[in-house]
Amino acid sequence: MKNSLNKKLEAITPGTLVVGVDVAKSLHWARFVDYRGQEIGKAMSFKNNRQGIDNILASIGEISKLRTLRHPIEKVIIGMEPTGHYWKALTNQLLNKGYIVVGVNPYHTKKAKELDDNSQTKNDRKDAITIARLVKDGRYFEVYLPREVYGELRVLTNERMNVNKRLNAVKNTITAILDEYFPEINTVFKKPLDGKASRQILRGCPFPLIIIAMGEVEILAEIRKAVKKTVGIKKVRQLINAAQSSIGVTYGLQSAQRRLRRLVDEMTMLDEHLTQIEQEMDTRLRETGYAEQLLSIKGIGIVSAASFLGEIGDPLRFQSARQIARLAGYNLIEDSSGKSKSGTSISKRGRKQLRSILYRMALIMVSKNDEMKVFYKHLTNRGTNPLRRKQALVVVSKKIITIIFSMVKKREEYKPELVFGAVRKEMLEAA
Repeated sequence: MKNSLNKKLEAITPGTLVVGVDVAKSLHWARFVDYRGQEIGKAMSFKNNRQGIDNILASIGEISKLRTLRHPIEKVIIGMEPTGHYWKALTNQLLNKGYIVVGVNPYHTKKAKELDDNSQTKNDRKDAITIARLVKDGRYFEVYLPREVYGELRVLTNERMNVNKRLNAVKNTITAILDEYFPEINTVFKKPLDGKASRQILRGCPFPLIIIAMGEVEILAEIRKAVKKTVGIKKVRQLINAAQSSIGVTYGLQSAQRRLRRLVDEMTMLDEHLTQIEQEMDTRLRETGYAEQLLSIKGIGIVSAASFLGEIGDPLRFQSARQIARLAGYNLIEDSSGKSKSGTSISKRGRKQLRSILYRMALIMVSKNDEMKVFYKHLTNRGTNPLRRKQALVVVSKKIITIIFSMVKKREEYKPELVFGAVRKEMLEAA
């Protein structure tokens, strides 16, 4: 996964051609340097299409055959900033053709771009040479594109996140309409957006004036379209009473009703879409071979486990749990100088969505998993340096990574007695 700086420098031999690529939507820029950082040839631009990729590969081939080079080219390393999504298609093509592709942190590029000319100038040509020289100096990391089942899980995880985001937006809009036209509906239905009967009311007769005009019989018939027995005349009368004392606005009812009906239909469609995605995630999770192990942990469900694997890929591609924590941006940092010393915090230079998944897993596990519950209470209530709630959840998240990695590596299911080592057990028992 992640090599030390010395190993990265050893990979840049005298026979290495380093290509720095500044990626854009339509037009990429590339520049070429040798193992000392000396530029070879001229900067070139190439389009983000098949012809453009063929052009850059042809240029690499021509440079590799130059007789003026001190050392024959034996290896080509191509570096780029893996930001956004434009880099993925190019990287996929280069990897398929057998090239070594590495990533450079955009923050490093930003800081290093003034080293050569002491100028704040920023353009694609300049960024490309900066990226190439950062790679030459070993300031790079291996890029990872998930393959096979892990690629499926990555797409499903992202799709579920987007559907959830849209679903929450639709629910918030519906709630805003109800607060304006019929705020008392919450006294009749505790969760008007969730129940079948309440959703049918929102489709057919959502506002007080419409409810009063329809009467008990028609409202009950409307509800019976969705449910047969669970909601009856008593709930209908509550609804009518709430409508009669409502303070909701009375203008634009027809347009508001049409809008509300469209939103409720969209909410139902999104709910069905979410169910289908989660069923597919269940299927794909079991294809990884890790489902039984991950689901044996009390507090981790199908969606959490599938999302975790979708973000990191195969856990066994890592050498330690610490590398996964660093991928999430959980490595600790501090700012110290002389006698002054700051508190520690996490770097957050990692996958934001992975941190979000782990945070939600930690929230559930500290309430349902006995070992994590005890661990969390110890972190927040210990006599020396007690942690705040969010800080403790971050520590629990890192512990979850360690547990999962250990289980996967040993091919074992969850065993509560092995969660903590002897020292930690003594500490928790003393607390």
